[in-house]
Amino acid sequence: MLVANEVAVRLSFFLGIFFAVASWEALAPRRSLTQRKGTRWLNNLGLTLLNALLLRLAFPAAAVGVALYGAAKEWGLLQAIPAPVWAGGLLAIVVLDLAIYAQHLLFHKVPLLWRLHRMHHTDLDIDVTTGARFHPLEILLSMGIKMGIIITLGAPAWSVIVFEVLLNATSMFNHGNVLLKRGTDRALRFLVVTPDMHRVHHSVIIRETDSNFGFNFPWWDRLFGTYRAEPAAGHDAMTIGLANYRDPKWLKLPWMLVVPFARRER
Repeated sequence: MLVANEVAVRLSFFLGIFFAVASWEALAPRRSLTQRKGTRWLNNLGLTLLNALLLRLAFPAAAVGVALYGAAKEWGLLQAIPAPVWAGGLLAIVVLDLAIYAQHLLFHKVPLLWRLHRMHHTDLDIDVTTGARFHPLEILLSMGIKMGIIITLGAPAWSVIVFEVLLNATSMFNHGNVLLKRGTDRALRFLVVTPDMHRVHHSVIIRETDSNFGFNFPWWDRLFGTYRAEPAAGHDAMTIGLANYRDPKWLKLPWMLVVPFARRER
């Protein structure tokens, strides 16, 4: 049932989480926005729609289709592990999350990949729409990498759907401009990447940008030494974005698409 209704399941969760976080932002915002919300939302959501259409055109079967094909061929490392299906699926979710962490790190450290990824960081505010603000070339490359990992791992199709839903939901949550009590945030950081934890990653200060790479689980940053608890200036005073992309024109879709080709550093 879950696999057969993949598109409906993912869309339902996307809309539900989006409206929940957006409502939270309206009722209890963490920071005051510096730019017009309407302009940012129109362009960020327009990019989200464009990316969804491109993915369907480029990869009609998407990640779930690859998982089903791999299962039919009995490919993947999990096929060699004598473990219950549910255990293999949970392991696949954790490994996929680790792979996304490693990919995110590489997209910051490899200059060519950073050119693609830096568009995500040119947003001058951070809220629920930033969670899906990725360049189409990065989205396509990321899907290709993810499909390769799924085939190599032999991840069950249901676990791929659960992972995709989690990744999408947590990306909207941890980019959310939402207020959490300090104690709640501290407790949640043992289980999931929180908005305050991820916001540090969007700081204009490079050493802060190059930290807190996790999306779902917060463990990898602590394990691999990339964790930073707070921004130096504090969450209220920190500057979001990149130093060489302060012009609001970079918030508009045509300019967002040319960021990888701009002759600018960070």
